Amino acid sequence: MTTRTSQGGRYGHFVARRAKWIALAWLVGVVLAFAGTSGAFGGGGLFGQLQQKEPYVPGESHFGNEKLLTGDKAGGSVLVRIDGLDRSEQRSLGPRLQKEIDAAPRTRSVESAFTPAARDPRVAAVYTSKSAPQSVVFVANLEPGLAKADQERASSEVTRRAKAVVGDAGAVRTGGSVEVLKRITDQVQEDLRTGEGIAFPLTLVVMVIVFGGFIAAGLPLAGAISSIGGGLLALFGFAQFTELDATVVNIVTILGLGLSIDYGLLIVGRFREELSRPRGDDREARDLSDAELDLATARTLSTAGRTVLFSGLTVAISVSGLLLFPASVTKAVGLAGLSVVVVACLASLTLVPACARLAARRLARKRVVPDADTGRFASLAHGVQRHIWVSIAAVVAVLVLLATPLAGLRQVSSTGTMLPKEDTQRVLLADLREDFPALAEPAVTVVAKTDVATASTWATRDVAKVEHVSGINPTRDLGDGYVAVGVRVAGATPSNGRTGDVVDALRSDRPEFDTWVTGQQAKLDDYSKAITARAPLVALVVALAALVLLFLMTGSLVLPLKALIFNALSLAASLGAMTWIFQNGHFETLLGYTSNDAVESTVPVILLAFGFGLAMDYEVFLLSRIVEAHEQGDDDARAVAVGIQRCGRIVTSAALLMIIVMLGFAAAKMIVVKQLGVGLALSIALDATLVRMILVPATMTLMGRWNWWAPAFLKRWHARFGFTH
Repeated sequence: MTTRTSQGGRYGHFVARRAKWIALAWLVGVVLAFAGTSGAFGGGGLFGQLQQKEPYVPGESHFGNEKLLTGDKAGGSVLVRIDGLDRSEQRSLGPRLQKEIDAAPRTRSVESAFTPAARDPRVAAVYTSKSAPQSVVFVANLEPGLAKADQERASSEVTRRAKAVVGDAGAVRTGGSVEVLKRITDQVQEDLRTGEGIAFPLTLVVMVIVFGGFIAAGLPLAGAISSIGGGLLALFGFAQFTELDATVVNIVTILGLGLSIDYGLLIVGRFREELSRPRGDDREARDLSDAELDLATARTLSTAGRTVLFSGLTVAISVSGLLLFPASVTKAVGLAGLSVVVVACLASLTLVPACARLAARRLARKRVVPDADTGRFASLAHGVQRHIWVSIAAVVAVLVLLATPLAGLRQVSSTGTMLPKEDTQRVLLADLREDFPALAEPAVTVVAKTDVATASTWATRDVAKVEHVSGINPTRDLGDGYVAVGVRVAGATPSNGRTGDVVDALRSDRPEFDTWVTGQQAKLDDYSKAITARAPLVALVVALAALVLLFLMTGSLVLPLKALIFNALSLAASLGAMTWIFQNGHFETLLGYTSNDAVESTVPVILLAFGFGLAMDYEVFLLSRIVEAHEQGDDDARAVAVGIQRCGRIVTSAALLMIIVMLGFAAAKMIVVKQLGVGLALSIALDATLVRMILVPATMTLMGRWNWWAPAFLKRWHARFGFTH
């Protein structure tokens, strides 16, 4: 099958002949995408649609949480803390503050020590504090159903009114669910700018060194910018009918930037090789004919383009596995990741080759030796082939050692603590837990279908005696026959598991009326159990799909199975190393974080999905060249060495660039983004070095002709339907 008659070749000629129109269409589309997602056309833009909720799955904890978000609690809240008022000032200003905040637009009710209900000393104690006698707290409950922008305006108005009444008499601090979400959204935007600000300049410098010119280096970045714009536009569309977690934006940017640079590097590198083919004479680059440039484009897309397509499919399959989990956050990340993979592939198969064709004569000025069979990477492969067993044993030992901390993995679901330690909202939440423990979100909440008196009696008689329980909040009437009992836990941390013990105790010993145990730990427990239960099915589906794709490309059943095993080993190692860093608190100063004694609950499953996809990305890159050399008649050992030599520079350069991208986002202040950035950087580093450059050539050389084994009926099927170069 020749390049001219292949589908890839015909498509390559199509792109080459319409390069200007393709580039113009992308330019217009990207400008409109960034304008739309930034709110230039109204609607508040993408960031105005983002939410921040703990990961949950349908079940007991979610049902209980939904019941809590009823009545006065249904529309979000604004918490006002005033410090520096003595008791007489509190008595004189309190009623005025109560009245002024209650009159604020969009405020449904106000809770404080100055409401009629506060005549009950137990209620009054919630809003005043013995440990902070000069402080008083008001909670303004907003109207339900408000848009995020309306909630923020209402919060600002409550703050303004409080400061106007207090004046210089005291210090006013505001927080609550509305302000926490606003700070998280703002921090996401800051982290996005930080990550891109680090990643783009550094990747440009590295690509200039790799390619030896600004034009060649700029083409993958053009694809990356387009992919990010398209991915954000897709998120904006998803946000219209589903809730999107605020951190999804960073995840899309990380994946889009990394994949686009990988694919752009592969396309541009192969295109420059193809430009060198017709230059056997001494003609200058400007003398190359349009037909020769079109042919180089066609050859590039029929070879590297096919590799990009296969790689994109494998990454898409891996990310799509997130859609099979029952948690809403994993579904949102799966949708976002899938959309950016599609856009990255489209940009790499249309925009990048079109721009390369337009700049072909400039790119051709630097001669590139195509299909080199000897060099540093071939020498590395030969060295590994001379010490096969030592290479395999050393790599496996290192990966197993790095994976060891994974056995003690603990997970946590953060909200306000997701913010940097010095953030004003996180400080305010910490102060509330210290001074107003009954007002802070209780560690565990029991929603019961009974009356207030019955629930209070049960809580005082039974719940208060549960081990680690330090106090019971006043029972709250939720309406419709439901009440809520807040349970405080003494000295709870992710490492001591006390909150989990209380949740288990309350679920194992139920009262005579119906109860639903909810709260951060309860939701995390339900989430973890649901993810664990569904994980085998997801892993099976993703593995089978990846196996089929690699079989279509290689015609071997052994190579795909081996790839799955190696990927699992490298992912376990990277997740274990990340656990050691973040859970055990290593490199806190260097990485700029404070350990929560655990890993964010959404990180492991996302890291496994994205890490598997990126590992398959490099596997496809490498195998495509090895298979190509094998199909051209090289024996097994030589095909491995030649394939690694031809692809090693691209794989290592792509991995280095991807690591730079990930470490750019490791500079984020949001702990979940930082953990993902570091975890994926570790995964890529391990995979592109130990696995692809040592373990793969060692095992392929050891297995020889068995690399290409498949049952006879599958061989016949591949001969008819498989894809080859």
